Amino acid sequence: MLTLYITRHGQTEWNVQSRMQGWADSPLTATGMAAASQLGERLKDVPLDAVYSSTSGRTIHTAQLIIGERDIPLIQKENLREINVGEWQGMLSSDIERDYAEQVKTYYERPSEYQSASGESFHMLKERVLRAVEEIATAHPDGHVLIVTHGVVKKCLINHFSVADLDLLWEPPFIHGTSLTMLEIDTDRRELTMIGDMSHAEEAKGPVKVQ
Repeated sequence: MLTLYITRHGQTEWNVQSRMQGWADSPLTATGMAAASQLGERLKDVPLDAVYSSTSGRTIHTAQLIIGERDIPLIQKENLREINVGEWQGMLSSDIERDYAEQVKTYYERPSEYQSASGESFHMLKERVLRAVEEIATAHPDGHVLIVTHGVVKKCLINHFSVADLDLLWEPPFIHGTSLTMLEIDTDRRELTMIGDMSHAEEAKGPVKVQ
C-alpha cells in the first residue's frame, strides 16, 4: 500500500496581498517558511521514499524546507501545478471580482461550468492532476510519498477521492498553507484518511478566496 502525504505550499507574499497566483509565482513569507519547517518536523519520522512538487518556486521551496537535511529525492512534476487562471494571474482579488464579476460567480458557485479565456477549466485541471497521482502511484506502489502542490489542486483531489460532485469543490474545509491531507492507495482502493490538518502550525486565522 502507498500512503500519499499531500500538502499545499506555505504562505506567500501574494497570498498576503490577496493576489491570484495560478501559474505565476511569488516568494514564501517568513510565516510560510516557518510552517513548512514545522511540517518537516512533524514528518521527520515518516520514511519518505520521495517528495514530488509542482514546478512552481513556492512549492519547490516548501518541499526543500520540509525535507531539511534528510536525503530524500525531490522530483518536480508539471502536472502538479496550480490551476491556470489566465488573465487573472497577478491580479488582486478585489480587482478580479470587480472586472470579472460573472466569471468569479461561476468559479466559486458552479465550478463545473467555469471557463477561462486563456487558462484552464476545473475539468482540465482535474484530468492532469489525477494523471500525475496515478503516475506517482505506479512508480511507488508501496511506501510513503509526499506531494507538495497547491490549494485548488488539493481541493480537486479531495473532491474526487470523496466522490463528490464538482460543484461542491469549495465545500469546507479550507486548505491552509502546509495543511496535511493523507491518501491511501491500494490495488482497488483510494481512501482519504486525513484532510487539511494543521495541528503542526496555525498559519492562517480564517479562509480566504485567493489560491
